[in-house]
Amino acid sequence: MPSVSTILKGIFVLAPLVAAAPANYARQEASSASSASAAAGTSKAATSATAAAPAAAAATLSDVDILNFALTAEHLESTYYKQGFAKFSMQDFMALGLTEGQVKSLMGVGQTEATHVTTLISAIAGAGAKPVEPCTYNFDAALTSADSMVKTARVLEAVGVSAYLGAAPLVNSSDVLAAAGSIVTVEARHQAFIRMASGAEPVPAAFDTALGPRAVFTLAAQFIKSCPEGSNLNIQAFPAIALQNPEQVAVGQALKLADPTKPEGAQFCAFVAPGGNQFMPITDGNCIVPQGLQGEVYMMLTKTKSVVDDQVLAGPSVIQPS
Repeated sequence: MPSVSTILKGIFVLAPLVAAAPANYARQEASSASSASAAAGTSKAATSATAAAPAAAAATLSDVDILNFALTAEHLESTYYKQGFAKFSMQDFMALGLTEGQVKSLMGVGQTEATHVTTLISAIAGAGAKPVEPCTYNFDAALTSADSMVKTARVLEAVGVSAYLGAAPLVNSSDVLAAAGSIVTVEARHQAFIRMASGAEPVPAAFDTALGPRAVFTLAAQFIKSCPEGSNLNIQAFPAIALQNPEQVAVGQALKLADPTKPEGAQFCAFVAPGGNQFMPITDGNCIVPQGLQGEVYMMLTKTKSVVDDQVLAGPSVIQPS
């Protein structure tokens, strides 16, 4: 059986964090009657492979809000690469087995993310709105070595693809959708390249997975320390998943919750994956990692067999079966 590894170190045991959201989005979340901390409900997924759809309340987002949502993610990615390449040398990456050409291509990924930032800033300003500014980040855990940088970059690019897919159904303007589409295809190329350079199958599945805004912010939250006043407001991320055995996750293995009684009301471990969502019942604080998982998989703890926001109690965490 293929092994499943946790890529974002410590993500199962992180305390609940507050993620940064564009101001308009945060105001809409706060005013939603469906949830005290985040909007509930979901937009129907375009295909079974994108069943982790955005919350229905997020449909009130304007196209500029969505562009700022994208810019928030691009700021994070661009800064991550800048800090990583400032810290590690060509030789550090080549010591991992990468060729000089692959390292240069990896650097090109960072340069592309910086271009995405300037392009989105111009688009938002051109629409007469204020672009969100970059936050202050803490990438210490992800930049302990060149190896950890590459592993985390692989996950960040996957989450970037999922974020764009999750936002796509909310876009009203065909021009904005086309612009977002031109970026998400490049994000997918980034991820395929990094997977291939790290020895993984570049295209592990026939589909990619969409994530709603709150799930994306939960994954980004661990890196965000603070954001400029007026650019971002805080919303509550989902709590992290606490396991007794986070470093030994494998297909067919029983995952053990650190506290079988928490989160209260958790009935299922949800595995949100390209082939469709799988829900494994939680029995005595345990659930089984199912077969058939491919690529980057998002694990959540839910009340029911649903991953709409008001049914999610913790997560997502990222695992990789292949």
